[in-house]
Amino acid sequence: MASPNHYLKNTIPYCRRGYVKNLIECVPNFSEGCSRPVIEAIVGAILSGPEVMVLNVHSDPDHNRSVVTFVATKDQVGLAALRGIGCAIKLINLQKHSGCHPRIGSADVVPFIPFNGTSLCDCIEIAQKVGDDAFREYGLPIYLYGAASRKKDRFKLENIRRGQFELLREKIKTDPTQFPDFGLKQLHPTAGATLVGARNFLIAFNVNLETQDVRIARQIAKNIRENNHEKHAGLPGIKAIGVKLGSKNLVQVSVNITDYKKTSIEKVFQSIKQESLRKGVKVRNSEIVGLIPKEAIPRDASKKLLINNFDESLVLENRLGEKLNFSLSS
Repeated sequence: MASPNHYLKNTIPYCRRGYVKNLIECVPNFSEGCSRPVIEAIVGAILSGPEVMVLNVHSDPDHNRSVVTFVATKDQVGLAALRGIGCAIKLINLQKHSGCHPRIGSADVVPFIPFNGTSLCDCIEIAQKVGDDAFREYGLPIYLYGAASRKKDRFKLENIRRGQFELLREKIKTDPTQFPDFGLKQLHPTAGATLVGARNFLIAFNVNLETQDVRIARQIAKNIRENNHEKHAGLPGIKAIGVKLGSKNLVQVSVNITDYKKTSIEKVFQSIKQESLRKGVKVRNSEIVGLIPKEAIPRDASKKLLINNFDESLVLENRLGEKLNFSLSS
């Protein structure tokens, strides 16, 4: 699989300097991590309109998933996301999809994040419009989550995605709690459904362990993730799952840090390291999926976190400044 920058080398940023104060970030997750032509087609669709910049593409064959990070103006970010969704519907057949990451759709998750002068309210409005438009244009069932959710139990996307495509395909027909916010009481036959939401910055962070016993990764994930229903509370703002990486003969603790000001990435890594050592297992390395805010990265990140191939282009502000050819502080 090519490095993320492979998909960006021919990108010509349309945004002018004046747009930098009026941007929204979007980080759609697509259920394809192996086929370069499919990933390139989706990225190309996102980029085919004005005022859009793709900053990073992270693809993983074991997860069979690609995470695209792009920014666009408020007027264009929803349209860019819709183009990506439409392309994914055409090219990704979920009935033939397998991977270790949970999913309900070809375009599985489409979050909007405020950035540099925009607000969460802006993102909620855009998410709800994109949800409505995606159903009208593509016949795709849409579930709203995060700050855009209309139902309390849909704030957390894992509540909607539990059971994945295969179970939701049956439950959506008869269970009122599974009816979509936009769409009919049936999944798209090949594209499933899509989660569209609004949220603040999230850090996706994977830690690989030197064992093939996925039960260890799952237990560590259970121990560290935030849990409001048991005596063991875990770490605030942490979501985590344990998965097996067949291509690497390793297991992985896959983490989402929903509030890095409550729990730092360094705290997450050290907690996983301590938990694994108690079980007689070493940490091999870690990786950041997508981009990370500058203030969330510790000094000497490569050494402290054993990050694979870390460089400054993984920092959101650096990547955007590089694409715009000037500093965000200017």
